[in-house]
Order: sequence, then C-alpha cells, then structure tokens
Amino acid sequence: MDQEKIRNFCIIAHIDHGKSTLADRFLEVTGTIEKRQMKEQLLDTMELERERGITIKLQPARMKYKDHVLNLIDTPGHVDFSYEVSRSLSAVDGAILVVDASQGIEAQTLTTLTMAIDQGLEIIPVVNKIDLPHAEPKKVAKEIIDLLGIKEEEIIFASGKTGEGVEKILDAVIEKIPSPRGNPAKNTKALIFDSLFDSYRGVIIYVRIFDGQIKKGEKIKMMATGTEGEALEIGYLKPDFSAQKELSCGEIGYIVTGLKNVAEARVGDTVTLAPNPTNEPLPGYKKITPFVFTGLFTVSGEDYQTLREALAKLQLSDSSLVYEPENSASLGFGFRCGFLGLLHMEIVKERLEREFNLDLIVTTPSVSYDITKTSGEDMLIKNPSEIPDRSEIAEIREPWLKLEVVTPKEYVGKIMELTQNRRGFMKNLSYLEESTALITFEAPLSSIVTDYYDDLKSVSSGYASLGYEMIGFRASELVKMDILISGETMDTLSVIVHKDEAHTQGQKMVKKLKDLIPKQAFKVTLQAAIGGKIIAREDITPYRKDVTAKLYGGDVTRKRKLLEKQKKGKKKMAQIGRVSIPGDVFVKLLKK
Repeated sequence: MDQEKIRNFCIIAHIDHGKSTLADRFLEVTGTIEKRQMKEQLLDTMELERERGITIKLQPARMKYKDHVLNLIDTPGHVDFSYEVSRSLSAVDGAILVVDASQGIEAQTLTTLTMAIDQGLEIIPVVNKIDLPHAEPKKVAKEIIDLLGIKEEEIIFASGKTGEGVEKILDAVIEKIPSPRGNPAKNTKALIFDSLFDSYRGVIIYVRIFDGQIKKGEKIKMMATGTEGEALEIGYLKPDFSAQKELSCGEIGYIVTGLKNVAEARVGDTVTLAPNPTNEPLPGYKKITPFVFTGLFTVSGEDYQTLREALAKLQLSDSSLVYEPENSASLGFGFRCGFLGLLHMEIVKERLEREFNLDLIVTTPSVSYDITKTSGEDMLIKNPSEIPDRSEIAEIREPWLKLEVVTPKEYVGKIMELTQNRRGFMKNLSYLEESTALITFEAPLSSIVTDYYDDLKSVSSGYASLGYEMIGFRASELVKMDILISGETMDTLSVIVHKDEAHTQGQKMVKKLKDLIPKQAFKVTLQAAIGGKIIAREDITPYRKDVTAKLYGGDVTRKRKLLEKQKKGKKKMAQIGRVSIPGDVFVKLLKK
C-alpha cells in the first residue's frame, strides 16, 4: 500500500458530544458498512456501551474514500478512560476535535486536546450537532478560535445525525492530516495500541506499523517481554476482522498471535520480526497511576480462581486496571484493584459480572497514602487496614489533584463554595469567553473521588464539566477511622479521614449503615472509632415477633413466661449471631 495514500486519525471530544454518531456517518459515507447492516453507534461493540450510551473501549475502523485509505480510531470521552485516548493518539497522525454546538468546549475536551497537541498531531476542529434547535454554532466556533488561535474558515460545521458536513470532514482529513512517515526498508517496528483475548485463537493484538512490514506466518517478537510468537493471521479492521497477506509500513491492523498467556503481549510494547529484530523499541506508554483503590471479593469462595483469571483477561484489554491479591478477615480472599475513577470502577465490576458470570462484593473505595514512620522508613499504603499504629507515624501524605472546571459564569460562586468545603482552594479564574469561566482548583483526591462530580453537576444545573490530573502528595492531619458492628471491627469499612472531619464523617457513616443493613433478630450496635475512642453510635433495633399472638385469655403469667423466654433467646442470639451485610453496602455508602 502506498504510504502517501494512507491517513491515520482519531476523534476526540467530551462525553456525549457525538463522536460515535459521527463515526457511524463516516462508515456510511465511505461505503464501509452497507445500509442494511448499519445500526446506531456501530463501533460501540460492548453491550454495556450501548446501554449507557458511552464509549468505553477504543475501536479502529479502516475506510476507503477518494482513492485514500482512512484508518479511524473511535475513542472514549469520559475522563476515567483518558488512558484509552492516550493510546489512540500514539497510533495516529491527526485528530478530529468534535465540540457540541449546544454545549461548547468542556473541561475534558481541554484535557484531551492538550494530550493531542503534546503528541504533535494535526487538529481538525468540528462544531457538531448544528441541527439541534438550541445550537449556537457561531458562539462555539468563537470559543475554538480563541482556544486554538485559528481562523473561522478552518472550522467545519457538521451534524452527525443528518450527515451535513461529513464529506467536508473526510476531505479535510485527506488534505490536512499528513501521511505516515515510516521507512518500509528498515527493520520492522510496530506499536501495540490495544489487544483482546480470544479463547480459540489466543491473544489478538491491534498494531500500527511504523517501519518495515509483517507477513502472515512470520515469527514475531515482543521487545519488552522478549516473548516470541507467530503471526497466525493478520489483516485490517473494517471494523470486523478482514484477513490479508501482510501489513505494510504506515498501516493499522490486527495480528493473531496464538499466545495463551495474556501478560506476554502488553499494550505499549513494540512488535518486531524475531529473525531480524530492530535495535530500538518505540517509546510505548507511560506507566499508568491508579487514583482509586477498592477490594473485589466473590460472594462464593469457590469463584476466587475464576476472578483471578477474569482480571488477567480484562487487564489485557484495559491496561489502566491494576490489581494484587488481598485477604480480608471478614470477606476472605480477593483482590485490591486500582482504577482511574469511580465510573471506571463501576464499569470493570459490571464487565466482570456479565462477561465472566461472577457475583462480586466491592469494598469502600479509598486512595493511596504515603507514610513516613518514626523509624524513617517510607511506605505507600493502598488499604486503610495497612496503616501502622499512630505512635509509629511521623508524617502522612495524601494525593492532591489539579482540577479544571468549565462553567457558565453564574455558577462560579457555588462551585467555589463546593470545592472549598472539600478542602480545595482556587488557583486561577479566567474566561474562555464572556459567559464561560475556566476555574483551576487544587484539592485532595480523597475529598473529590466520591460524590464531588455529582455535586458539581447539581450546583451547576448540569452545565459544569470537570477535568483533572495528579500533582503529587502533600502532608495532612489524617487519622484512621474504624467501623465496629456489634463490637467487631469491620476491616473492609475502615477509612482514612481528615482529623477535623472525623466526627462528622463517623456520624454520617453509622447513620447510613443503619439504613442500609437490614434488621436482624437481635439488636445491632454500629460504632465509629478512632483508636480506642468511640466518636459516633447508632443502634439497629431487632425485628419483633409477637410470640403471645397464639394465646387467648388465661392468666397473665403465661404471657410473661413466653416474653421472658424470647428475651433470653435474643440475648443468646446477640452473642453468637452474625450480622448479614448486603454486598452493595460498600458502594451505596458513598452515594447520596
């Protein structure tokens, strides 16, 4: 294939700005998919994506248009899946920036755009959804002009729904995005930007060829792991698998490796030919840093091994998922998992339950803390139960974030108040245009990770958008708060809180638990404690069975006898009985 005729590009945008619908129109206009096979959000192949109306996984598609080959990668828009976006950007030469004509530039658009510009990609700005009755394309175009410093004629006005302007976008891709700049004569060098596991064919990798070519049947080598395999099948993604004889320089496609161990073909690794390897691997991807940690346990102990295998397979297609074995006194064996955010956590849990038929318990999410002990030793803890005794701690540091909030100016005051109540403070306030503000905050991750996003949407009537990035660890006055149920410490409910907020947080938690834990046949005491000091308490009253209902008339002592017998039974049950805690309590604790 002539490299000059190839264009590799992706679509970047905020969530729900119409990326997937625009991708549908591309497939339709180029004749890649026949009309009878067409369905909405065709590239959103997972059932979960279609249900929620969001893109979770990047998805490549090869199209032919005006004697050119266009390789599109459809990317997610939510900030929790920014790692998927970063991988797509590494495999392409240009990006279509899609902005909703009714909503304008939002925080996550800015985050992704910065990543694309840092990669040196050619940007094609598109104002989408111009067919909506409340669309303001001219106003949104001005925001883009101010942001990118371009002329208005460089912006394309389009509608993914009606198809207006779609051909103009494809023409701009051919004109503006450069063709791949690889050398076909050099030793083969290909970047793995995604992969999946097929139980019959093994690991299938998605690659972008930067130098050389790969033919079917050739021996291949993964440079980071040193694993060798064979290209059992190679081809293009149209978007279904289309087998070919070879993949040449500049092309995007797939390779069926036949490898059975999911760890042997890591995303970001460089593929080369085993008999004649390249000397230098491609840069690959930076190591991902999870923001949120939680415990995953199976309801039935027999499913532990299934969960281990499921996490290994899922990690192959979701490289931002991190996990390690964990043991809980109350829940048994499970895994401590790291996620990029709460939506990422929910999606992974749902995928594990649906795709691998597991019944899971998720513990209260927490963040990682950096501790310096009085002995001078530094330790990083991901689980509150790992924290040493207070007398051994010299300093405890928590992760902080830089937050970028884009909002209509009338909500600035409420958003500042909300963030300050979460121990955050404002760093900068600027205006993208007369009515839209960009506020930069710094705040501790532990205060933001739970329901800040929901509260932000609430105080801004749904108009504000959020982008964030990690800025490091800072020292703070933090304490470990334990939750006791009938005098027994529940290690899975332990949390690390700021000293000044401990009393309020403790009262909130025990009140919520009182509503979430069903009544038992005996009285249940709920307590929040710091060290040996109880700071909050609630009681769950037992459900009462009327043991005297069967009596009719007779002496009152008969009633008293039965009630006394019931009282003794309840006392004995309180000593030996175990409290039944529903599996979804841990996540519900975080939600209002």
